[in-house]
Amino acid sequence: MTAAAFSPLDPDQVLRLARETFDIEAAALSAMAARLDAHFVQAVQRVLQTTGRVVVMGMGKSGHVGRKIAATLASTGTPAFFVHPAEASHGDLGMVTADDLVLAISNSGESGELTVLLPVLRRLGVPMIAMTGGLQSTLARHADLTLDCSVQREACPLNLAPTASTTAQLAMGDALAVALLDARGFRPEDFARSHPGGALGRKLLTHVSDVMRSGEAVPRVPPDASFSELMREMSAKGLGAAAVVDGAGQVLGIFTDGDLRRRIEAGADLRTATAGEVMHAKPRRIAADALAVDAAEMMESHGITSVLVVGTDGALEGVVHIRDLMRAKVI
Repeated sequence: MTAAAFSPLDPDQVLRLARETFDIEAAALSAMAARLDAHFVQAVQRVLQTTGRVVVMGMGKSGHVGRKIAATLASTGTPAFFVHPAEASHGDLGMVTADDLVLAISNSGESGELTVLLPVLRRLGVPMIAMTGGLQSTLARHADLTLDCSVQREACPLNLAPTASTTAQLAMGDALAVALLDARGFRPEDFARSHPGGALGRKLLTHVSDVMRSGEAVPRVPPDASFSELMREMSAKGLGAAAVVDGAGQVLGIFTDGDLRRRIEAGADLRTATAGEVMHAKPRRIAADALAVDAAEMMESHGITSVLVVGTDGALEGVVHIRDLMRAKVI
């Protein structure tokens, strides 16, 4: 059909169909939630008992959903991958072992490319969980457990295109992943390890020691340093702050650009002052093995731009500046 053959777009009809799609799919999910029973608990238990991987299979739109489910499982602590049923018939079935568990997805449960594999999987002794709307289907009969993903109708006005049914499959897969990650005690840190390139990974895998400045890059002066020496050290290191430490390297205080501004506004005569006299005692500090995001939260909550890094003995080990956190994309 050419563009010229289309009827004029009816905005009201467009919005009506969109809202109807939402209503149909929401109703399908609500009905599926109400049907959820012990079979779902058993499915979670079977996956937890699996010593191998979860092998997800599905054809067509169910296959696209299956790829997403496999990716979600893998990123939340359950080793999983997707195998295309048609490719499985031509050699890829060798990826599946008796230690694995197959999660087979088909709305009708009669997908030819999938059903032809069922006897072979049975002979291999591979346990199977089916996600299907066809509870009396070939797939359901061969499966060890069946998760009911049936829908009353598709959102498609013709009741043909997989819409509500694929939404139901996707939601069931998400429900499995959520139940499994909770049962495994999966933590944000575990999620971060699977996503080292993402924002969450950077926040939860980056430690203060990864971004802090150390050695000669850390501005520091003794308490008896003159005010001019203090200012030269601050200017030379370019952080707008300097730590005040004793002979053993113990942190006594800090002096910042903000402290300088406040003292000038108060009319203080700083020409003869020493670092120990003008410093801010008991400054905010953090450990090198703390998460960098904790340093960011400390800066935000206290309105500061630098945090001193100290060891368990109170000795200065480094300093982390807000620019360091921005450079590491922690903030």
